[in-house]
Amino acid sequence: MKSGTTTMAILCKDGVVIAADRRMTAGYMIAHKKFQKIIPLNEDLALTIAGMVSDAQLLTKIIKAQLRLDTIRRNKKPSVKEAANLIGSLTYNNIRKFTPFLSIVGFLLGGRDESGYHVYSIGVDGSVLDHDDYVADGSGSEFAIGLLESNYNKDLNVDDGVKLAVKALNSALQRDVASGSGYEVYIINKDGVKKVLEKELKLTL
Repeated sequence: MKSGTTTMAILCKDGVVIAADRRMTAGYMIAHKKFQKIIPLNEDLALTIAGMVSDAQLLTKIIKAQLRLDTIRRNKKPSVKEAANLIGSLTYNNIRKFTPFLSIVGFLLGGRDESGYHVYSIGVDGSVLDHDDYVADGSGSEFAIGLLESNYNKDLNVDDGVKLAVKALNSALQRDVASGSGYEVYIINKDGVKKVLEKELKLTL
């Protein structure tokens, strides 16, 4: 399933870079030009959303609440892997609640824990995949992935990761009609989750 968006997560040696466009579409119509597709879950985790907006909004609220509850119960923050598995389980249950066509949303998760920095993709079917380099999602991902593949290396720091993310996003925004209106970029490093870049792209008539 391809959703009308471009999101990505890049694993760097000193953190994670997460980026997404800002356009929300309804068929061929631009429904919203400043839609936030990156959701900080806590000071260690951030999530991108792709798919049905209502499902994404509801699931992110449940995910945030469950992560807080787990932290209180265990007196310990969940690891990134545990958070990814939680999101995968919620997505799996959500998509099968009625029919496979009523609940469709996928996520990219970036985070930090005691073992380091991590990037996961959670598919619309609830599948959970660990990535040791980068991942992109949405209808614009095929335009972004080529730049990520040709420019990524394991020694990339977050500053260069941000530049690569912007370059890949610009490629997608130039070619994919469902992606656009601007973008935002977050980093996750030793200081936590922080938005480092936001740009609005206006159409002129």
